[in-house]
Amino acid sequence: MIRALLALLALVSAAPLCAEALGTTNHITPTLVAESATPAPGSRITLAFAMKPDATWHGYWKNPGDAGMETLVDWKADKRLAFGPLQYPVPETLMIAGIMNYVYEHDYAMLVTLDVPKGIAPGTTLPIEAKLDWLACNPSVCVPETKTLTITLTVGDGHVDPAEAARFDHWRAALPRPLGSPAHFQIAGKSFRLEIPLPAAAATDKPYFFPLTDKVVDYSAPQSVTREGDRLVVEATAKDGAKPGSVEGVLRLGPQGGVAFTATPGTVAAATAVGASEGRDQSVIVATLVALGGAILGGLLLNIMPCVFPILSLKALSLARSGKSEADARGEAVAYTIGVVAVCVALGAILLVLRGLGQLAGWAFQLQDVRVILALLVLVSAIAFNLAGLFELPAITGGDSLAAKGGKAGAFWTGALAAFVATPCAGPFLGVALGTAVLLPAPAAIAVFAGLGFGLALPFLLLGFVPALRNRLPKPGAWMDRLRRILSIPMFLTALGLAWIAGRQAGVDGMAAALAAALVFVFGLWWVGRRQAAFKTGAWWPLVPALLIAGAIAAVMPHTAPAAATVAEAGHEPFGEPRLAALRAEGRPVLLYFTADWCLTCKVNEKVAIERPEVAQAFAAKKVAVMVGDWTNGDPAISRFLSAHGRSGVPFYLWYPAGGGEPRELPQVLTPGMLAALPA
Repeated sequence: MIRALLALLALVSAAPLCAEALGTTNHITPTLVAESATPAPGSRITLAFAMKPDATWHGYWKNPGDAGMETLVDWKADKRLAFGPLQYPVPETLMIAGIMNYVYEHDYAMLVTLDVPKGIAPGTTLPIEAKLDWLACNPSVCVPETKTLTITLTVGDGHVDPAEAARFDHWRAALPRPLGSPAHFQIAGKSFRLEIPLPAAAATDKPYFFPLTDKVVDYSAPQSVTREGDRLVVEATAKDGAKPGSVEGVLRLGPQGGVAFTATPGTVAAATAVGASEGRDQSVIVATLVALGGAILGGLLLNIMPCVFPILSLKALSLARSGKSEADARGEAVAYTIGVVAVCVALGAILLVLRGLGQLAGWAFQLQDVRVILALLVLVSAIAFNLAGLFELPAITGGDSLAAKGGKAGAFWTGALAAFVATPCAGPFLGVALGTAVLLPAPAAIAVFAGLGFGLALPFLLLGFVPALRNRLPKPGAWMDRLRRILSIPMFLTALGLAWIAGRQAGVDGMAAALAAALVFVFGLWWVGRRQAAFKTGAWWPLVPALLIAGAIAAVMPHTAPAAATVAEAGHEPFGEPRLAALRAEGRPVLLYFTADWCLTCKVNEKVAIERPEVAQAFAAKKVAVMVGDWTNGDPAISRFLSAHGRSGVPFYLWYPAGGGEPRELPQVLTPGMLAALPA
């Protein structure tokens, strides 16, 4: 009753402005947009009402709180179309004169799913009209507003423009994510207590419970939120006579969003604030230490990757050959470590910022852009040709060297180079460690990324600080030149792999453009080498046109591949959550794995284990469905799935047993025997 009176009072107070609101001027400007203007028959797309409030004005959540009004929409469209309910982003609290409002004081978007039926002919136009009614308020007045919006779709191929997909992903990131575990509540007199299972390592920032179920709690009364291990307890004031059978709501976790849940009645023990805080702090520390250990071990193992091993080997041999003093050896080791750690921390910080902005980015996110692949291809090609002896340059770039020049500056850039080219790789320990890192508070996450760099730098660091290890290195001699030529082979293979990735990401045209850019750059280096051999002044100038041409190629090269370039392995189905649900409903066992063309560990597992004949025979006998998610280009649906499972990168393997049941996560190193022995 009070809420109705308050809403009525708000409307009455708005009377002088109603004519303006219902006439030509709205204080919140809505826009109706579709993720795809050409939806395919039988597909589901997303529509969005993008809302833009004027300064000082706000709109309301589905449950507006003590006052306000839910947004209403009336659709007029082809009756074969099915529109879902409005999906609201996590709201904010706004207390005005003791009245609690659940609002949006900034630009926001409400999403709606649209199911396009099968059998509808391509080329069919689908005009859609939506009459939207909402309440716009500022701190002193409220105005009911309305707008009829139209949009016309054409049934087609379901193409989604990348920029539009990014905008919708940003809006999706603001939606509360479904809580996968059961929540419970207990009402005793005036006490409402809600228990939500939440991993202790999951970061929260000023959590708040927004009830969707009305008349359960006093909205304007303060809430108490405490953490105790893997549970979060909300204590609020219950409404008089509240006896709901269930409670729906959203828990705001912080700027990163929130979770939606339905709680059922149960016994909820009170949490002790001090104990909860201490428990959470201890859990965060434990999680950070475990993730840090995994990151160091994972980084250490990256040194055996074909793109990192030659760089490390040459740097180690150069250290042994130089016969430098102990101080110089330690100085180079420290500089190398700083270079590695700096790149790992920088990439980790960018990753955290992107996720904070709502992007579902994961580790090695930069490799989802083919232009980064091109830059790596150019760089690795230059190193490979230099090692092969095509040209003899004391440095690969102007100024300080990357790999060939000694000294602390050269060691720093060698470390930076090793860390950057190692990012496509993921091995044992890294997946869980980096997945945990993105859930930790930012300082702890940065520490984990730094641990990855430390692990990667550890062999060279030991060589610098332990003379006995350096003494065990072979003595300098002519064999070092031969070894240098040999080490060019893995670098050429790395370049070949990068070219293949460019082809997968941008098609044949993209691969050709990337190879052309590498060729132009290498030609420029060869020319520089010739000029240096002749002791000519200004020997570096040929690199300028080479870089300009390579940059121009990168600017015009295609960024996406034709659909045919990403066809999954024969017999393997492409990842899709509806199809996964259908397979599970059939009771079939499912192997679901996520891969990317730039993930070496993924490709090794596929060739050595997943695609083996004995595994195929075992899976056929058990009627196992194999589903693969290709994350090469950063598919948002896969990013969402990985994020929901606490992972930020690939590979990731899940085994769903026959007849339902919880999925089992498989290790990151697979064997045919392990897969063939999985229970049906």
